[in-house]
Amino acid sequence: MKKHRRIIFCSGILMLSTEIWKQWCLTYYLNHGQYNWWYFPFQLCSIPMYVCLLASQVKSLKIYRALLTFLMDFGLLAGIFTFFDTSGLHYGYAPLTIHSFGWHILLIILGIYAGLTKEADYSFKGFCFCALIYLSCCLLATALNLVLYHYGSINMFYISPHYPMTQKVFQGIALFFGNPAGILVYTFSIPAGAFLLHCLWRVFLSRLKKTSL
Repeated sequence: MKKHRRIIFCSGILMLSTEIWKQWCLTYYLNHGQYNWWYFPFQLCSIPMYVCLLASQVKSLKIYRALLTFLMDFGLLAGIFTFFDTSGLHYGYAPLTIHSFGWHILLIILGIYAGLTKEADYSFKGFCFCALIYLSCCLLATALNLVLYHYGSINMFYISPHYPMTQKVFQGIALFFGNPAGILVYTFSIPAGAFLLHCLWRVFLSRLKKTSL
C-alpha cells in the first residue's frame, strides 16, 4: 500500500506543479497578466489532481479506497472521452497543448493503475461512494459558476446555466430540448459511464482471479 500511495502522491505533485505552470502561462504569457476564470482548475479532468494529493495523505482506509475508485472510474472516463473531441486541448502556445494532451494521457494511466492496485473498492457500494464525490464536485462547480460569473467567464464542469452546452451529443440535446435538459443529461451521463467502467473492472478482476487459481 505504501508503494501505491507514494506513486499516487508523486503523480499528484507532478499534476499540481504543471498546473501551476499552466496557470502562470495562461495568465502572464497569453493573457497579459489578467486571470481568466475559464481556466480555473476545477473541471472533471482536474479533480484527479486533488484526489491524488488527498489519497496519498488520508489515514482512513475507507476514504482511501473510495478515492482510488474515483480514479479508476471517473478519472479514467474523463481521460478516455476527452480524446473523442480534442478541440479543447489546443492552445495558442504549443507547450500548453502538449501539457494538455499529456495530462489526459496521465488520467488514463492513473485510472488503470488505480484499478490494478486491487486496493480500490470494486463493490457497488464503493461505486456509490465515489459517485457521491462526483456529485459533490458538481455542486461545488455550480457554486463556482454562479459566484465567480460576475468576475469573468467561467464554466466549471461545463454545467453553467450562463452558457449553452457545447459538449458533443449533449449539444444536440440542448438545442432540441433546451439547455437545462442538455446540462442535466450530461451531468448524469458521466456517472452512468463511470458505472459501466466499474462493472468492467469487476468482470476483469473476477476473470483475473479465476485464471490465477
